[in-house]
Amino acid sequence: MTEEKIIIGQGGEFPLNGKLTLPDGAQGPVSAAILVHGSGSTNMDEKIYANTPFRDLAEGLAERGIAAIRYDKRSFVHARKLVKMRGFTVYDETIEDVLLAAAMLRGDARIAGDKVFIIGHSMGGMLAPRIDAEGGDFAGLVIMAGTPRLLEEVIFEQLDEYIENHSGLICYLAKKQSAALRKKLAGTYEMDDEKAKDIKVMGGTSVWYFKEMGEKNSPKYLALTKKPILVLHGEKDAQVRTDLDFEKYRELLAGRDNAFFKLYPDLNHLFMPAVYGELSKLKKEYKIPSKVAGYVIDDIAAFIKTGKVS
Repeated sequence: MTEEKIIIGQGGEFPLNGKLTLPDGAQGPVSAAILVHGSGSTNMDEKIYANTPFRDLAEGLAERGIAAIRYDKRSFVHARKLVKMRGFTVYDETIEDVLLAAAMLRGDARIAGDKVFIIGHSMGGMLAPRIDAEGGDFAGLVIMAGTPRLLEEVIFEQLDEYIENHSGLICYLAKKQSAALRKKLAGTYEMDDEKAKDIKVMGGTSVWYFKEMGEKNSPKYLALTKKPILVLHGEKDAQVRTDLDFEKYRELLAGRDNAFFKLYPDLNHLFMPAVYGELSKLKKEYKIPSKVAGYVIDDIAAFIKTGKVS
């Protein structure tokens, strides 16, 4: 493979360093994928402690004849600028940069413009249908460890589980955080938009961040799209659930002959072999170096090349 340095949004307010990974010796225009981060602030490799899932995906796809583009997340590089924006949304944090990356790929003669796919991980998977509808116009969507539920619902669930498995001061602090967050987000969808923009919640976000995303939720876009979709989930994922997330995608996409679902029994949220498979031990698990399973990349590559998986 070959790897080139790129800049997403060059000349704009939020330039981001990135890399375009290309198959070595590829003949003619090749298919390509854009890798979209989960929540939080991460670099182009989506580095989480000792692991770099986006690097694994990009290099693995290149080995299978598919180009990939990855870049630092806007909140990783320009957090201070984002926080200063009144009522910034997930469009400002994530979506706009995906659209810029798509335009860059389609302007590259080495890339087949009608074969550009989106691969969204975690919250990136949640947003993938919206990004496609808001200008991405992808050939297909890959949703890795995503959720069709509201972001706040998943956050509350994770906080409750964390509290249940801890005690002492750390449990007390988690309870306070949970109570404060629930209070601020109470009545989110009945709240005036301008008021929602002024109520700070967490990580520099406002109530508007949650309201805007919730009103443009994944099920709405999934109901409208007719694009091929591949939904992937690790059964030992401690951050999203098989019953409430993966199975909900099955329900929402039932009867679609171009929707495919893969459940991997022993993989975690990063699609790496699970060690503990528990929310309370995620930090410990992610500090163990691992790699995205090759068979997951095989399935993604097959979907991009043929529009289906076995």
